[in-house]
Amino acid sequence: MKRLIINADDFGLTPGVNKAIIELNTAGALSSATLMASGPFFADAVHLGFAQTTLGVGCHVVFTDGTPVLQPREIPSLIDPSGRSSGRFRPTVGSFVSDLLRGRIRGAELEAEAIAQIRRIQTSGLYVTHVDTHKHTHVFRRVLRPLLRAARQCGVRAVRNPFEPTWSVASTPKAGVFRRLQVHALRAACLGFGKLAREMELSTTDGSIGLLATGILDRTLLCSLLRAMPNGTWELVCHPGYRDKVLEQTVTRLRATREVELQALLSVVPETLTKDSNLSLIHFGQLN
Repeated sequence: MKRLIINADDFGLTPGVNKAIIELNTAGALSSATLMASGPFFADAVHLGFAQTTLGVGCHVVFTDGTPVLQPREIPSLIDPSGRSSGRFRPTVGSFVSDLLRGRIRGAELEAEAIAQIRRIQTSGLYVTHVDTHKHTHVFRRVLRPLLRAARQCGVRAVRNPFEPTWSVASTPKAGVFRRLQVHALRAACLGFGKLAREMELSTTDGSIGLLATGILDRTLLCSLLRAMPNGTWELVCHPGYRDKVLEQTVTRLRATREVELQALLSVVPETLTKDSNLSLIHFGQLN
């Protein structure tokens, strides 16, 4: 039996991203989305999310390239030390990881900010099915531990497995060499992730697919990934959206590709589900 969670990241980022997520869920081509608690269009996403009874909504916890929910004075080690970001997080994953590995980022502050972001979504009235992190920062144990503690404290029972299996990597031949090396390097922490998630009693999947395909996911590649998918429970990570004026003003490398992903999902997923009786679409709230 194959179970698939198709999760769109960045819910709450722009009106076009929000619109695409709702359209995909309505069409049966997407089952889950992770909401940015401090996203510029958080309220719009919450409003739209209430009407989607089949959409699981998680918390896309942001520690870099974004704005905190807590006041900067409460989480000083998470704030960009250069001062150029005016109370925002570090602008790049590289600067975040560099300071994380040097011990300059406090675990207690990561936990506190994660709790604040999860609570903001819960307070809106939405049920939080799971947590993941922007730019997959929880591949690092120093982020994973406080994230899992925050999830447990907030009653959230599932977490993204941010590691891509070998079969999925092999099905993504168009990916660049540097991106491929990154994914391979991060897989070194995979065993530690599963052990810690089990200790904290959080459910997860057998792995995430589409990570290597970020920015290049089209119809052909999506078909390749779904054909190669073995039995088990997997998450397809995607970033669909419409390229509106707000997205053009947003600091992101994913612009035109969001509409490509949107069309790929709409054309491939419903047809695949109809043809493959061994495949079911679920969200994180249905893992157990």
